Parts: sequence; structure tokens; C-alpha cells
Amino acid sequence: MKQKKTFVRELAEGQPVSDVFALSQAQRKEAKNGPYWQLTLTDSTGSIEARIWHPQSQQYEGLKAEQFVHVTGQVASFKDQLQMNVNDMAVIDPAAAGLDLTDFLPSSAVPPAELLQEMEEFLSAELTFKPWATLCKNVLRDERIRTALLSAPGAKSIHHAYAGGLLEHTLAIMRICKAMSELYPQVDKEVLLVGALCHDLGKAFELSHGISREYTDAGRLLGHIQIGLEVLEPFLRKVKDLPEALAMHLKHLVISHHGELEFGSPSRPQTVEAFILHHADNMDSKINTVQGALTAADGEELEGWSEYHRTLGRYLYQPMRTPRQVREAEKQPRKAAPRSEDSPLLKAMGFSSTSNNP
Repeated sequence: MKQKKTFVRELAEGQPVSDVFALSQAQRKEAKNGPYWQLTLTDSTGSIEARIWHPQSQQYEGLKAEQFVHVTGQVASFKDQLQMNVNDMAVIDPAAAGLDLTDFLPSSAVPPAELLQEMEEFLSAELTFKPWATLCKNVLRDERIRTALLSAPGAKSIHHAYAGGLLEHTLAIMRICKAMSELYPQVDKEVLLVGALCHDLGKAFELSHGISREYTDAGRLLGHIQIGLEVLEPFLRKVKDLPEALAMHLKHLVISHHGELEFGSPSRPQTVEAFILHHADNMDSKINTVQGALTAADGEELEGWSEYHRTLGRYLYQPMRTPRQVREAEKQPRKAAPRSEDSPLLKAMGFSSTSNNP
């Protein structure tokens, strides 16, 4: 297979580029001096905006998302964001070119199938109320949902925007919610964990799962919260012995997890569990975004300041980490535990290591 050498996350201002990328967006636009192409070039490490200016833009017709292109150009900076000015470009057949498609499809570090299995095992260990356990099993074993979850991104571009991202994000929310319920024992842990599983279920159908990660028709018209409720409803109706009040609380968790109306939440959180789910969701998405901005293409942490992050509206910094020092107690070898037959209490009672007493 042909090896890709230049990745998006490694690009720097002024750098010349000649390599293959996938098109995740392609739009023909008009400027004062003529039409131009506005493109988004993508690989497994991220995306970069690109432009083919007039009159060269007239050489290209029918560019569209999901195509693979060999690009020659140079990286520039525009409004604190890197973009590429294309000097030459050719659409190529990935199979004929012998491309390794994993170079172009971002995916979670842990294989999605393993994440899904871990999620199932987590819920099996934590849920004791049979209707909740049955609901989760039925949802995760549904072939349509299962297939969608294995390749679904967690978002279009901001956080967890890669195959398996939705599973990774959902599992993290479940773990955060479990920890919070242990800190606050009055919390209904089980409905909270089911809410964590279901809160972004609609995202599996809101976005396409290819290179472009474009919104589906349902994603544009309804959004993932409404889609999630519609997907969940028939499963709720089939679960025996699930009180209506619990089902309603679960729906509230789903529709309120964005926190505020201006952030697309049909309802604001009105229960303790809804507040926890909202803040867990927000925290995990922010941490994933920050970590992504401070991580290089090879997985190593960047040092110092990042490029300006347009979504978060700030530069990000990788600080020095506190060195871990081994405590004196940890340096000392552990003493062997005394044998039970050498216990002073047992000796005082007349037992010894040579005693025949059972």
C-alpha cells in the first residue's frame, strides 16, 4: 500500500505540501475576481480548509465530498487559522493508487467493538433494576442501532469527531456519572446511567459515517435529541414493569442534557440527575477538545502553546506536569504477613503451629 507522508496535524504556516487527502467538503463560490473552490481536506488526524483561486479554479468541475485528491500547495495563515492554497490538484482512485484508507478515516484509539463490549459489561455490572437492564440490552442488541454505533462519530468536528467517537464519549459519560453518584449517594444512579447511555443515541443517525460526516436529512430537520427520543420510544413501550414516572424522567434526561434552551436543549435540567448528566456531557466534550488540540499526529503531547482554537476562542497551553516522587514508605520492602498460627492471641488460647486442633 502507498504510505501517506504528510498529515494535517503536522502542517505549519509556510510549509509546501504534496500528498493525498480526502475531500470532506467541496463548494464552488464567487469572489470579486471570479469563482473559486472552497474545500476541506481531511485525513486521520484532522481537517484543513483549502482554496483553489480563479482562474485556476475553472480547471476543476464536479468536485464533491468523499473524493480522494492529490494536492500540491502551500500552507498559509488566515485569521489565525491555517489554510492551504492549492497550486495543483488531481482526483484519484484510492484503490488504484493503493491507498491505506485508515490514513484518511479518523478512529478512536480503542477499537469500537471493544468499546461497545465494555459498555455492555459496565451496564450489566451496575444495573440491578430489571426493567432498566432489559431496556439497555434491547437497545444495544438491536442490529440497526449496534451497526450505527460502531462507526458513529461523537460530533461533526468539535469533539470525538471520528469513528467510534460516540461510543468513546458515551462510555466516558457513564463513568463520570457513576463517580458522581458515589459522591452523592442520594442520586438515582441507575436512571442516571441509562440516561448517559441514551443521551446522544440520536447522534448515531444525525451524521453520516464516512469521511465527510455530513448531517443526514433527519439530522438537519430534527436534530439528535428528537431523533434519540424517537429511537428510544418503541423500546420503552416494550419493557415490562417500567413505571411511567421513571420513563418520563429518562426522557427528561435526554432532552435536557444540553443544559440551556439557547444551546439546543428543549428543556433545562430540573432534577439532580439531569444536572449531573448535563455537566458530565459538557466536561467530557471540552476535555476531549482540549486534549485533541494539544496532541500531535503521532499521539505525543505538544509542548507550550497551541494554535488559536476557533471553537474554544482561545490559545491552549500544555503546562509542566508535577513530578511524581516515591514516598519513603513506598521504597521500603513489605514485610511478610505473620502466619495465623503465630498469632499471640492463638498462642494465648493454647494453639500453636504444632497443634493438631482443626
